Amino acid sequence: DVQLQASGGGLVQAGGSLRLSCAASGLTLDDYVMGWFRQAPGKEREGVSCIMSSNGKVYYAPSVKGRFTISSDNAKNTVYLQMNSLKPEDTAVYYCAAVHGSYGMGLSWYEYDYWGQGTQVTVSS
Repeated sequence: DVQLQASGGGLVQAGGSLRLSCAASGLTLDDYVMGWFRQAPGKEREGVSCIMSSNGKVYYAPSVKGRFTISSDNAKNTVYLQMNSLKPEDTAVYYCAAVHGSYGMGLSWYEYDYWGQGTQVTVSS
């Protein structure tokens, strides 16, 4: 049974930083693409970043490239999203998700099979 547990959200001022964590169980990170997505009120869910631990490939949405860093710790079966230089437009509920690596990598939410509960990130101006 795959379970994903996201944590680390909170309230931060613009320019600040947060680190989100996604603890995975029931899967091995090397076999899966792990993604971070976000959804702001009234907006569609959008892909933020994804990682394939087995080969180190990472993707970022243009809106976060250079500010966010995705990483994984296979020993802890946990994926992280370090978010720096946060902007008010980064405010959203952030979700982690997983899809088996055989399906390739991408940032389209409909490609992912497993989802964690969201964690709220609020950036004040």
